[in-house]
Amino acid sequence: MKNGEQKNANDVYSNTDTNKVVLSNEEWKKKLSPEVYHIAREKGTERPWSSEYETSKEIGTYYCAVCGNALFESDTKFESGCGWPSFYKPISKSSIIYSPDNSHGMRRTEVTCGRCGSHLGHVFEDGPPPTGLRYCINGVVLDFKKAEEAEEKYNTGK
Repeated sequence: MKNGEQKNANDVYSNTDTNKVVLSNEEWKKKLSPEVYHIAREKGTERPWSSEYETSKEIGTYYCAVCGNALFESDTKFESGCGWPSFYKPISKSSIIYSPDNSHGMRRTEVTCGRCGSHLGHVFEDGPPPTGLRYCINGVVLDFKKAEEAEEKYNTGK
């Protein structure tokens, strides 16, 4: 299932609705592709350097692929060399939820979507100024929309 088809089958997906989404994993399984479901609901991890967003330099906004919640602006994205899209700051304090993650013998901080609670990745304290943070995010659970201004410049050549 492609992202466009996924969004059509997912009636909770919205880039404007900020209401919390609480569904059972069985309900999510019906709405999401197997790949997105595995990362988002089973806390999986995609292979490093497999995301089209890891090296993308396009201008726009990154959204949760599960529910459409705005997560990161492209101007907070940076090349970290870790193999996953990296950002130094979320769009808002409410767009991300932080939880301790002591799995796999490591002490990390998991980041989940503030609207639907889906697993996005982890945040580390080795990022660039001004925050010093590196949000290491699975590209599979991101949707990207180009900024309209950038799209217009591209289409008109101005």
